Amino acid sequence: MTDVPVSAPRNEGLARMLYRFRQSRLSMIGAVMVALVLLFAVFGPVLAPYPEHVAGGVDTAARFQPPSPAHPFGTNELGQDVLSLTMAGTTVSVLAGFGVVLIGAVIGTVVGAVAGYVGGWTDEVLMRFTDLTLTIPGLILAMAIAAALGPGFQNMVLAISLSWWPGYARLVRGEVLAAREEVYVTAARATGAGPGRILFRHVLPNCVSPIIVKMSLDMGFAILTVAGLGFIGIGVRPPTPEWGTLLSNARSYMPDYWWTAMAPGAAMFVAVFGFNLLGDGLRDILDPKGRR
Repeated sequence: MTDVPVSAPRNEGLARMLYRFRQSRLSMIGAVMVALVLLFAVFGPVLAPYPEHVAGGVDTAARFQPPSPAHPFGTNELGQDVLSLTMAGTTVSVLAGFGVVLIGAVIGTVVGAVAGYVGGWTDEVLMRFTDLTLTIPGLILAMAIAAALGPGFQNMVLAISLSWWPGYARLVRGEVLAAREEVYVTAARATGAGPGRILFRHVLPNCVSPIIVKMSLDMGFAILTVAGLGFIGIGVRPPTPEWGTLLSNARSYMPDYWWTAMAPGAAMFVAVFGFNLLGDGLRDILDPKGRR
């Protein structure tokens, strides 16, 4: 009798998920957009046609040139190529957004998992603190923390992350409350497994799908928040290019030199729209409760 490989059902399930994902045209468009954004996030500074401008070089003789074959998105007030700055700024914006989502997801998952599994007064204290954090607008809280910590990439990511975790805490708490009553949890208790082992080895692995879906949907909003802090001047320090900072500089020269805002604005649109479409596609294949 021929043994069937254990990985066969898993590979078959993965193939089915990929098939369902490919059936959605919008999801595929989102995947292409995200792939393009990630490409520029990794290789943007290298692919930039004017790397000297990315490093802070200026060319005052070429300031405010309109879009042309040499400068597809024109030049800014310092004569720097706007396309090069936008391509290099993709790295900062995407890395910051990913850092915010990852840190927020880790903090929120731990808080929500402990609250949902332990219950009692621990649940009450953690959830009331979560609710208190949710009453403060995320951008306002991030602005206050970033202003206290000072400008810089690390401080910006930390500031936004501290306002990002409550959504994950509430999501994970609900998933854990449902999962802790499952048969496999009862079986784990019967074998003598401790609370920590049950929570992190049995319960949380079955809550990964909705967390991944929320992370993919949150990426676009995290990038917008990062750009918002850069726009008001408490993001990364110049001359590091970042989409929000580029838009902030361009607003002083609108509408006469409209092209200075065109490239960073279009890049933000592609990134946010792409991650939202990708998140919708992942929700359809990973989260049965969220399928349309």
